[in-house]
Amino acid sequence: MQQWNKAFKNKGKIFLDAQEDMQRIVKLFKERGVKRILDLGCGSGGHAVFLAKAGFGVFGIDIAKNGIEITKKWLKEEGKKAADLRIGDIYKKLPYASNFFDALISTQTLHHNKIENIRKLIKEIERILKPHGLLFVTVAKHMTNKQIKESFKPGEKLWKMKKIANRTIMPLEGDEKGLIHYFFDEKLLRKEFKNFKIHGIWTESSSKHLCLLAELKTGLDTIF
Repeated sequence: MQQWNKAFKNKGKIFLDAQEDMQRIVKLFKERGVKRILDLGCGSGGHAVFLAKAGFGVFGIDIAKNGIEITKKWLKEEGKKAADLRIGDIYKKLPYASNFFDALISTQTLHHNKIENIRKLIKEIERILKPHGLLFVTVAKHMTNKQIKESFKPGEKLWKMKKIANRTIMPLEGDEKGLIHYFFDEKLLRKEFKNFKIHGIWTESSSKHLCLLAELKTGLDTIF
């Protein structure tokens, strides 16, 4: 994961704009009385700042020290203070108490490992969310070779990649060289997040990522 630490050091803030659905996600969070949110894989702080400005208590965790430092500085510049920003590997036990968060977001992050480690992370997400806790994640979308080529803009280069397992590749060049990617489809999202009530799965306008909006099951009906 040192690719991201290097990227933040060289480029500073990355992913400045909020994910395209974040405005309506924030509206939903407010309607549901969400107070405390974890940005899982917060990077250089784009969403942490966005959520802090919306009035939420924001927590963030990322493996890249440089990203966390940029996030802290950015929040200070905006006159906001994150409740807690930590450097850590999200595929290990998360440093939070059980039933701690009202909601969790994670954009373009969760899929960067092998499926067995992603499953461990999902279990940790279930642990730290409160009953009926809300979840919004975006993950890499499984596509055919033709769809992959069509998703690239003119002039974009398709990296050479190595297949390391089913639905799992590793770029051999480019900014994400050596960074594992696992590709989901809707069926797999429903399977892996079986302990959540799914409120929506859709494709981002870029066509490269799937979005999941869900609520942790507790055996009770949701108010949606």
